[in-house]
Amino acid sequence: MPAETMIQCEALTKRFGHFTAVDHVSFSVGKGSIFGFLGPNGSGKSTVIRMLCGLLEPSDGQGRIAGFDVARQTEEIKPLIGYMSQKFSLYDELTVHENLSFYGRLYGLKGAALKQRYDELVALTHIEPYIGRRAGLLSGGWRQRLAMACSLMHHPTVLFLDEPTAGIDPVARRELWDLLFEFSSKGMTLFVTTHYMDEAERCSHVGYIHMSKLVVCGEPDDLKQLPVVNPPGTKRIDVTCDHVTTGLQVVRRLPGVRTATVFGQSMHLLVDEKMSEGFIRDELAKNKIPQADIRPIAPSLEDVFVALTATGNNGGPK
Repeated sequence: MPAETMIQCEALTKRFGHFTAVDHVSFSVGKGSIFGFLGPNGSGKSTVIRMLCGLLEPSDGQGRIAGFDVARQTEEIKPLIGYMSQKFSLYDELTVHENLSFYGRLYGLKGAALKQRYDELVALTHIEPYIGRRAGLLSGGWRQRLAMACSLMHHPTVLFLDEPTAGIDPVARRELWDLLFEFSSKGMTLFVTTHYMDEAERCSHVGYIHMSKLVVCGEPDDLKQLPVVNPPGTKRIDVTCDHVTTGLQVVRRLPGVRTATVFGQSMHLLVDEKMSEGFIRDELAKNKIPQADIRPIAPSLEDVFVALTATGNNGGPK
């Protein structure tokens, strides 16, 4: 059975004067999904979130949260959503305890109900050692945890996270994603914007917006099979070798290499199907790179978005 739709956009559009920030964007997100929303800076990601949260009125089209219209039924939507913004909306002069208590009261909690929810979120985010510290003195990872706890105070069923892992360390990123998976397993719907491809791979569905238009939307595995990502007569290979940056300059000059990008100690190549591994090894050896491990690979989500951006393609699952 298909999941209940919790977020729906139909030709959602936002104009600021003559500038169109979001141009007829349509997609839907099922209950319990983790929806990754990707795109370059300025592409319209945050504007879509603000319209869905009722903070901006759409210029055209329609958005719905759990069936409620985001433009006309904002009071019904407010209790359903949590919003964790890019800059963590915290009061730096207040302590962790004071921020949590303030947000709890802001959402109408008091007495035993406030204490119970406060205790639940402190335990969930493991922030108790810093409970008396001012928010402005927390590290990025702990500010992130506090901001998330504040956004969860009222038991939202839909949580919007606008680049929640920007500027935090890898351990904090992994811990946040562990929490997101836990929330999703309990039926919460998550809408996450990110620039990190490894995070996009963890989402159940992803959408990619570019120049205000939704280019593609679907499950990661389906997007990797798009024809624009896998041109006829080509294959993708991984080349692991020493001096990978030197190797990159070598392979980019070879006839039959369509694209070449460094991934750690490897290169990911899109090449003509007829190109042999032996030819690549020989050319690297001529340039003092004698050993190369070459193997076929599937495209990554980064390959998907690079291909779609380069071609301006509008196709794919929606």
